[in-house]
Amino acid sequence: MEQMTLFDRNISQPLAERLRPQTLDEYVGQTHLLGCGKVLNRIIESDQISSMIFWGPPGVGKTTLARIIANHTKASFIDFSAVTSGIKEIRTVMQQAEDHRRYGEKTIVFVDEIHRFNKAQQDAFLPFVEKGSIILIGATTENPSFEINNALLSRCKVFVLKEIKVEELIVLLNRALRDKKGFGNQKIQISNDMLKMIAIFANGDARTALSTLDMVVLNGDLDSDGVVTVTAEALEQCTSKKSLLYDKTGEEHYNLISALHKSMRNSDPDAAVYWLARMLEAGEDPLYIARRVTRFASEDIGLADLHALEIAVAVYQSCHLIGMPECTVHLTEAVVYMAMAPKSNSLYIAYERAKKDALNQLAEPVPLVIRNASTSLMKELDYGKGYQYAHDRGEKLTNMQCLPDSLLGKEYYNPSEQGSEARFKTRLEQIKAWKKRHKK
Repeated sequence: MEQMTLFDRNISQPLAERLRPQTLDEYVGQTHLLGCGKVLNRIIESDQISSMIFWGPPGVGKTTLARIIANHTKASFIDFSAVTSGIKEIRTVMQQAEDHRRYGEKTIVFVDEIHRFNKAQQDAFLPFVEKGSIILIGATTENPSFEINNALLSRCKVFVLKEIKVEELIVLLNRALRDKKGFGNQKIQISNDMLKMIAIFANGDARTALSTLDMVVLNGDLDSDGVVTVTAEALEQCTSKKSLLYDKTGEEHYNLISALHKSMRNSDPDAAVYWLARMLEAGEDPLYIARRVTRFASEDIGLADLHALEIAVAVYQSCHLIGMPECTVHLTEAVVYMAMAPKSNSLYIAYERAKKDALNQLAEPVPLVIRNASTSLMKELDYGKGYQYAHDRGEKLTNMQCLPDSLLGKEYYNPSEQGSEARFKTRLEQIKAWKKRHKK
């Protein structure tokens, strides 16, 4: 009996590929384009395809839409990769399309990652698009205003695909659990809360959502009845980011810098100078200490003393210029100044609050009103529409919304009343009061 090798086995496709929609009814997301009566829906259903560009982030269904078009159209459909194809391959395909045209047949050419083509490669498509030999459909994650030749772009309709919503991703994940092409033949125990966590983690990317589900099921607990239970621990492991690892043999190094930092924070100049001397005399790199002092100037003092960061940067530059042992006095000046300065960690807290939202909430697109409309296409898509230029106002203030809708009203920076920051607190209160009076 011949032994089966690895290459003889039927290797299953990834979950995202197995569940790739074949029809518009199976497609999830992009309701602004594919909802009942919407323009792209009508174009596909009526098989009235024209040259177009699908622009959107990864995993939102650009390639899937192209394949759905391939299933619906009566035209010849050619799937083309910008990663592996060059001028020679383009010309070969274009000649085939030209032959089809002579016999009255349409040819749709789908180019994935079209932004990877250089100008010469894109130009090779242009004459065939112009005379109707091909209908070009391109997919790109990059702004076509910058990545697609103007001549080619002007002959294509641009459709903007958006991040898939959390609730839509949950629908997709539930379908994966029911569909026989997914986990429909298995017994999977996973809570709705866990599915929502996966959807949020995917950040609008269907491929990431399905890959994550595949991973958590693979790492779930299998009981004697064949039921796979997805645990919170497995989910956390599959969705957490890798942590930085420190060298444990250097513990004392970190103990000493911690002692210096905490002594300055506690306004104890004597202790700060002692720990500084301990580090320098043990051979610590003065530039490392200077960098940490610079961090301290913003983390623990911030706007309470506007000179702290200036002194920290100046001391770093001094240490870089003259080195040891002369720079010891400069570092002493820095740590004593930091220890004696008024303290505020408002900037640190502001960033940590914002970081938490940035990591744990869906990353919404930048509001159109504060996007820069640097091309005609971007203007047509309402980039910058309604923007208010603060310098045109007497108060130098506007009531324009700059946060995404889901974070509207969030406050990250709350100034203290320490030192100079008290002035910032007063100013911020005045700004908020003005905006409240002039609220839309």
